[in-house]
Amino acid sequence: MKKTLIGLGLIASLMGGEVLAKGFTYPGKKTHDFQSNPINHPDDYYSNHSMGCLILGECKEGVVEVKSLKDVERYFGKYLGDRKEFDAILIELNKAGSKVFIAPTEYFPVGHRGVYHTVSNNFYLNDQHVHRFHVLMSVMRHEAWHAAQDCMGGTIDNNIIALIMSEDKVPEIWQEMVKRTYPKPSWPWEKEATWAGKTEGMTLSALKACNTGAMWEVFPPTPLTREYLIKEGYMNE
Repeated sequence: MKKTLIGLGLIASLMGGEVLAKGFTYPGKKTHDFQSNPINHPDDYYSNHSMGCLILGECKEGVVEVKSLKDVERYFGKYLGDRKEFDAILIELNKAGSKVFIAPTEYFPVGHRGVYHTVSNNFYLNDQHVHRFHVLMSVMRHEAWHAAQDCMGGTIDNNIIALIMSEDKVPEIWQEMVKRTYPKPSWPWEKEATWAGKTEGMTLSALKACNTGAMWEVFPPTPLTREYLIKEGYMNE
């Protein structure tokens, strides 16, 4: 399994503040035949088990690949917003080898808005949360930032995910939000991802740097990451 500096194969975007209850539905919520999946319904859902089944591609019911914002709008049956930034991020993700999927909330542990899988480089959006455009964009930027962190670690195809900037550069408001929401071992990665999730253009810039081979010029590596990159032959001293 691909390793990360925080020892996780999955990097989730979690809800800050109030968490919606299990079973909450949005207007127009779709129904799905989960009996076609290889896990037990309903006992195995809203859990890490069901999320693992999802990211391994074994649970497919209701899962839709997103190739543009129009796919998300088609999923929800409504107009969501200006597609420019969303589609631009998606294009860069696809160039890097990442795919994006939207999936029923039943696959996610309660409070998980989305998850990036560092092994496949794909990520999954929780339909319970992303039917509102501002939340969709926040989760999209956040999870795509994790793909950029994957790129920072040498290449998106290797076994390291790395910080893109030092923690002290992250505004205090996002640092405090992460401390209230995430387990401590993930704080460094989630602080900058949360900042990126709330900042238009930040994630897109990082992905473009990744795809043009300019990652370390645009975002100079932290000392720890630089040491690793030199040791592994990705960067000259």
